[in-house]
Amino acid sequence: MYDLNELKDKIAVIGVGNTKYGNFPEIDDYGLAAHAFRNAVNDCGIDKNKVDGLLVSRIPYYARMGEVLGINPRWTITLPGHGRMSGMGIIEAAAAIASGQCDYAALLYANIGRSRRVNYGGDESPGTWDPWGFTSPGAAHAMAFRRHMEMYGTTTRQLAEVSVSIRYHACLNPDAVMRNPITIEDHESARFITAPLRLLDYCLINDGAVCLILTSKERAKDFAKPPVLISGWGAQDTYSPSSIANFDMDFWYPAISAAGKQAYEMAGVTHKDVDALMCYDNFSPTVLFSLEGLGFCGQGESGAFVEDGALSLGGRLPVNTDGGHLSNSYMQGWALNVEAVRQLRGECGARQIPDCEVVQYVQSTPCTRSIIYTRG
Repeated sequence: MYDLNELKDKIAVIGVGNTKYGNFPEIDDYGLAAHAFRNAVNDCGIDKNKVDGLLVSRIPYYARMGEVLGINPRWTITLPGHGRMSGMGIIEAAAAIASGQCDYAALLYANIGRSRRVNYGGDESPGTWDPWGFTSPGAAHAMAFRRHMEMYGTTTRQLAEVSVSIRYHACLNPDAVMRNPITIEDHESARFITAPLRLLDYCLINDGAVCLILTSKERAKDFAKPPVLISGWGAQDTYSPSSIANFDMDFWYPAISAAGKQAYEMAGVTHKDVDALMCYDNFSPTVLFSLEGLGFCGQGESGAFVEDGALSLGGRLPVNTDGGHLSNSYMQGWALNVEAVRQLRGECGARQIPDCEVVQYVQSTPCTRSIIYTRG
């Protein structure tokens, strides 16, 4: 069996780019993705004709995307629009580069959900949640958090700490969609969407696109920005009937723990070495579940862990320093990986973490993935 540890620090991110996020009915997903690609190319200074790998997610047709970009890749992969695809896609691209299937891979994600009024759940995805009487992923997460409250005494005021800290970071990000500060009281007085989750516990659906460009560590030395190394990753899928619908009786704890352990061992670090966590925050309880599964606190202890601004800059573990899905935009994990790269480059301005050396990404979903990035 091939030893994944041999891939530690062998793949680097050399370029990142994104569009603005918001409501852009005048442009389609190909146009948004092309804008993000151009920004990533300019970011690293690569000749676009060198890009011989293309990964697309939530983009209708890979061949059309290649035509729009004017590239002819020798490795191509199309992933659906599920949020879990961001971590999966980065790992797949790293493996493709390591195995020689391509030298430079462009990973593209685009979303036109806001301008086209796309709903996640309800009539647009019949059958996904119906066996449990749910019509949306938010309802499933509300049920999961209710169980956490009953089992461990977690409160909605503790949950509010997640939204408040992430909004604080958005206020420091000039490109974030939501930049009005919020307080614990604002969270507690917001209207319920699916109790116990309120408006401020839900992610923001927007139009936008993201691009990352990956290559080998050796080739990465030739570009404009310092490379950010992919030092480790871990994966664990959970296909029990309850997990497929994002409702897991164990809060994805076994899967998160397994993926985190793999990533830490491959990178040669522990959660204590992590300077920032980029955590898939489709709904605020997912952050609590992720903290427990990765070992930042014990199971059932995340409510107390996040109190008093622990997740804010200057706290014990800054989380989603760009404003995350809750306050920047729901780019389904892709933008969080871009933020990891920018933090390690020291490019984040007012939201920059001093001496940032290790950033972890985690997505706690039926396809749990975690990636450890380090400064090259």
